[in-house]
Amino acid sequence: MDRLASISAFVGVAETGGFSAAARRLGLSTTMVSNHVQALENALGVRLLNRTTRRVSLTEVGREYFERCSQILHELDEADAAASALQLTPRGLLRVYCHTGMARYIAPVVTGFLTHNPEVSIDLRTGDVLIDLVQEGYDLAISPVSPPDSTLVKRRLTGWRHVLCCTPAYLQARPRPRCPADLVHHNCLRYTHALFGDDWPFFDAAGKSVPVRVSGNLITTSIATMRAVTVAGGGLWLSPPFIVADLLAAGELVAVLTDYHTPEMEIVALHPHRRHMTAKVRGFIDMLVARFADERSWVRPVDEQRPLTDG
Repeated sequence: MDRLASISAFVGVAETGGFSAAARRLGLSTTMVSNHVQALENALGVRLLNRTTRRVSLTEVGREYFERCSQILHELDEADAAASALQLTPRGLLRVYCHTGMARYIAPVVTGFLTHNPEVSIDLRTGDVLIDLVQEGYDLAISPVSPPDSTLVKRRLTGWRHVLCCTPAYLQARPRPRCPADLVHHNCLRYTHALFGDDWPFFDAAGKSVPVRVSGNLITTSIATMRAVTVAGGGLWLSPPFIVADLLAAGELVAVLTDYHTPEMEIVALHPHRRHMTAKVRGFIDMLVARFADERSWVRPVDEQRPLTDG
């Protein structure tokens, strides 16, 4: 039995919560991971994991063994990293997860990084909700919101606020809203993954909270659908600015209720905690920081928005 391989398989299962997830992380088959764990249990003469058809959990002995083994593997990783050129020259596969609405703004970073780092390849995936980076095996994520997960290392890239928008034609057919309370008389398009749901949060110039509960004939998880319906004059959308910046710049959409503002959000780069960050992750984050510092029009497309605190 390869003791180190079996320990790595066991720690992988314990950290990800399943054999399949551990197999993806380790680049092994699920059967191979299961065989490694079984061999380790047989060698020790103890059961390390409780297995059911729905979940895997550590036994009492397994918890203590996991803590010691994970520390040993961590120290081995640090020893390898300290002696490896990976700490000096970016190389290898970089797995990046990005919010769908931000992908086109991250594309120049991907392009530049690949151009300047010929020994790196990038696997970029997109989605509308943040995933478990550790379980899915990603090196880095770019998120428009800062998650509460304290196990991830966060690098703030910039702040932003939602912008309420619609077409000029929509306002020609209906009275222009002058305050948030007027939105109850309008068709408000709702994005399922918005943190505030149907209770849209606004603050006036004095900082007083003036929230309003809205309704409308569309609620969806599809950003493409929200853009299409809004551009067609279907209603008002409280949108992240980077999703509609091009439409605002072209005059296809106009901002509404610019005397009010929403809570400040932040775009962040996230990566699993490691004492020594690899050169490929560090270099990509550095390029992200430069990108957000140089180009702000798609984060603040409405001049009337209140100043943001840069990170």
